[in-house]
Amino acid sequence: MSHNLQFYIDGAWVDPISPRTLPVINPATEAAFTEIAIGTEADVDRAVKAAQKAFESFSQTTKAERLALLKRIAEVYAKRYDDVADAIRLELGAPVTLAKKSQAAIGAGHIGQIIKVLEDFEFDELAPNGTLITREAFGVVGMITPWNWPMNQITCKVCPALAAGCTMVLKPSEIAPLDAIVFAEIMDEAGVPPGVFNLVHGLGHDVGAAISAHPGIDMVSFTGSTRAGILISKAASETVKKVHLELGGKSPNILLDDADIAKSVATGIVDVMQNTGQSCNAPTRMFVPARFRDAALGAAKSAAEAIKVGNPEDPDVYMGPVISELQYNKIQDLIQSGIDEGATLVAGGTGRPAGLNKGNYVRPTVFADVTPQMRIAREEIFGPVLSILFYETEEDAVHMANDTVYGLAAYIQSGNHARAQNLSRRLRAGNVYINNPRLDLNAPFGGYKQSGNGREWGIWGLEEFLEIKGVVGFGG
Repeated sequence: MSHNLQFYIDGAWVDPISPRTLPVINPATEAAFTEIAIGTEADVDRAVKAAQKAFESFSQTTKAERLALLKRIAEVYAKRYDDVADAIRLELGAPVTLAKKSQAAIGAGHIGQIIKVLEDFEFDELAPNGTLITREAFGVVGMITPWNWPMNQITCKVCPALAAGCTMVLKPSEIAPLDAIVFAEIMDEAGVPPGVFNLVHGLGHDVGAAISAHPGIDMVSFTGSTRAGILISKAASETVKKVHLELGGKSPNILLDDADIAKSVATGIVDVMQNTGQSCNAPTRMFVPARFRDAALGAAKSAAEAIKVGNPEDPDVYMGPVISELQYNKIQDLIQSGIDEGATLVAGGTGRPAGLNKGNYVRPTVFADVTPQMRIAREEIFGPVLSILFYETEEDAVHMANDTVYGLAAYIQSGNHARAQNLSRRLRAGNVYINNPRLDLNAPFGGYKQSGNGREWGIWGLEEFLEIKGVVGFGG
């Protein structure tokens, strides 16, 4: 039975209080392929009350009980893995290889990682003077997740919150909602107690706003645009909620003069184009020593033109469409601004790739000779567009890299590891990646400045959902 027209509240699939629906568009075809129910403030209130009631008992469960629950979730997730990947392929237009090997895989990774973290985590510490320092579940958490890496954001919020003993109300993106429905089915089959996990679909200005302002919610965890994060913070301030934000980015990728320039440029372009450029931490500003301009441009053109764009069902396709017509038009406007402001168009440009006449497909685009004040150097494009800026000295590169309102991630390519280590300390970003390391799901993920506050992933994600209590005299 399809649950697309229902919400998951208090351990059951229920109809919305006031029936309303929204079509779900496949960005590869620009056609609706299903629809979902969207909620109202009344649906949020119903879910919050269920979460409040469940918190009384779930917050008192033992670590062993929550570990057993997370392990059951991991087992059911593995069984439904292909369903998760298929949902993301349809709703996001994600190439089938990306959907299976990255999008669905990172959800499994976060579930497994929080199990490892919880196994070793100590909630209590008794000080020598007898004071107990204990970490307790924060309360009812409102979660608002985005469409670009949907299962990544659901699992790296929901699973640490469960590990902490919190209960929750999740509003996934209404643009890419189907994977969240599969996830709710997974939670139900795994035996999550009624009211602990609740799912309400809806729009940001009604369901999202209701979650942000609801007095029964103790904490809001949001991933999305900086603009929306500001609105959520303002709404939450009336009830003095904790607000955890993971927002936008304009991440620098500094190629030092001792790096393999051609290889680093090509790798950087492939990284930007993954997920069609729709990653908040994508390395979209590449800084290259000016004397390597010609080599960089040649490598960039070859790498960009080798990116295969097309039908997400083709296992050889690397890049699918962007999520929506709105996003497509925004990206086209920014590409045109780069041309108008005098940047050198190395590859790509406006319009769809050759041979693609339908779907929100964007040409893999690379600009060079970009200056720091151009729009393409300052605004988060959230599409397959790379800006190459040239620099004379390492000091210049650091200054330009940090000259942004964002601070989510930064990347360094160097043939001298000690030099890269030193440089990493000067970059104002929550994550720095040296020479394309393997993904670390226990590394803290989050940003400086207008890229947000708080951290996700691993032990850092668990700690976000915990309050700290001191019990003086506990030890007698």
